[in-house]
Amino acid sequence: MNSFATTQLRSTELAQSISEAPQNYRVLTGERPTGPLHLGHFFGSIVERLRLQRAGVESFVILADYQVITDRDLMPHVREFVHGAVLDYLAAGMDPEQTTIFTHSSVPALNQLMLPFLSLVTEAELHRNPTVKAELAASGRALSGLLLTYPVHQAADILFCKGNLVPVGKDNLPHIEMTRVIARRFNERYATVFPEPEALITSTPEVPGLDGRKMSKSYGNAISLGMSPDETAQVIRRTTTDAERRITFDPQSRPGVSALLSTAALCMGEAPEVIAERIGDSGSGALKQLTAEAVNDFLAGHRERRSELAGDPGYVSQILKRGNERANHEANQTLDEVRMAMGTNY
Repeated sequence: MNSFATTQLRSTELAQSISEAPQNYRVLTGERPTGPLHLGHFFGSIVERLRLQRAGVESFVILADYQVITDRDLMPHVREFVHGAVLDYLAAGMDPEQTTIFTHSSVPALNQLMLPFLSLVTEAELHRNPTVKAELAASGRALSGLLLTYPVHQAADILFCKGNLVPVGKDNLPHIEMTRVIARRFNERYATVFPEPEALITSTPEVPGLDGRKMSKSYGNAISLGMSPDETAQVIRRTTTDAERRITFDPQSRPGVSALLSTAALCMGEAPEVIAERIGDSGSGALKQLTAEAVNDFLAGHRERRSELAGDPGYVSQILKRGNERANHEANQTLDEVRMAMGTNY
C-alpha cells in the first residue's frame, strides 16, 4: 500500500476516533492572507473546519501574514485580507469561543521556535519540498531564505500549540511529514515536548476556477465570498466557454463549460451531469445564468451575515485580539518547555 493510501486509511480511523473522543485532538489549520477568500476556500477548508468545530475538536486557525512577505506586491493589502478572512470565517459559522483565530505576526514565541527547528533540517530537505518548488516557479524571482524555510514555518505553526491533527489535501502531505520529522528529531535530541501530528485527509472537493484550473486567487479565476450578486454575475458572464450549443460535462475538452457546471453543482447539491442534461441545448448563456443564480442563492445568507458583521469595524479587531492573546499564552508555555529541554532557561 502506498503512503497516500495508508494516510487515507488512517484518516478513516481518525474520523472515527474524533467522533468518540474529540477532546483528544487539537487542530491547527489556516491560510496565507494573499487575497479575498473564495468558493474554493469555502468548500475546500471552511466546511471541514466547521465540521470539526461541531464535533467538539479544539481548533486554532492561523492567518499566516508573515508568510505573505515573500510576495512584496501583496503586503500593502495584508491587513485588509486578514480582516476580510475573519469576516468570512464568522459569517460561515466559526465560533471564536471554540476556535482560536490569530495572526502569525502577533505571536513572537511561535516564531522563536524557528531557530531550533531550522537546526533540525537540512538544506536538501527544504529544497525537496513541493510547495517551495511551486512557489519559486510562480514568483519568477530568486529563492529567498524566507521561502526556502516555508516548511519550517508551517512546522512551528502546528507545533507551537502542540497540534496533533491537521486537515489537509493530498498536496499538503509533505508539510505534515516535515513537521513530524522536526517533532521527532527535537524529542530525540533534547526531550519529549512535541506530538507528531497526523494528517486528516479531507474529502471536500476541489473547486475548479472559472477557466477550468484550480480556483486560485493568483489565477484570477475565483468567485470571492464577499462579492456582491452583481459582481458574481459579471465574473461568471465573462467566463470563456465554447461555440457548441449543447451543454455537456467534459472537463478535458470543455474546461470553461465544465467549470461552470461544477460550480453550480456544488452550490445546488446536484451532479454536474444532471445539470448539463437539464440545460440541454439552451446554450452557454443559460448555463451562465443558472450558475450565477446558484452561487448567489447559496451565498445569500453568508453575505448578509458578513455585511452585518462588517457594520461594526471594531468587532474583527476584538476577535483577533482575543485570539492573539490565547495563541500567545500557548506559544509562551511551549517556548518555556523548549528552553527547559534545551537547557537555555536562564
